[in-house]
Amino acid sequence: MSLLKVSTLTISGLTLWLAPPFIFSRKIPLHNFMQGVALLSGFACCFEARRCALKVAKELEFEAMKDAAVAADLVDEISTSVYVSEQQRRKEAEAIIASSETEVEAAREALEAIYTNDLQPEISATTSENDAKELELWWKVEAAQVEGKTATWIIENLLGKKGRKFAEGKVQLAELMKKFGGA
Repeated sequence: MSLLKVSTLTISGLTLWLAPPFIFSRKIPLHNFMQGVALLSGFACCFEARRCALKVAKELEFEAMKDAAVAADLVDEISTSVYVSEQQRRKEAEAIIASSETEVEAAREALEAIYTNDLQPEISATTSENDAKELELWWKVEAAQVEGKTATWIIENLLGKKGRKFAEGKVQLAELMKKFGGA
């Protein structure tokens, strides 16, 4: 039901209610009958307008409830994503706090090297690739040290320097320790 229909019925009902006394004469019996029919028609139009208005109000109420449900879903979704991101940041902060100072320093230096390479265009891409490979190798070395592996095991298995190249491996391990280990 539209608002136009409700308005039309209301105006028609009022017109049929107010017009007969001015149009029809009371002395003519047919006019009295027509005046009664007009009054009854006016009542019918007004009651139909009321019924249509109630339907429109219910539809509007339903639409308002739908809009409120959509808004509540949106608020719930946003608050859930905020909660999840907050929990993720909390876990990251706890991981940083729980990690050793050398790990934090190594990560800081690696990030600093990456950002420095991004800001300085004259440094070649191979330098950043080498830094990334060295950093990855350092993480493996550090993990092996945490597991309790010896320097000999690290040189032979992680760096791949066995036999005659063992001295080279010692030097490479010392460079990694110096560069990333903070020693």
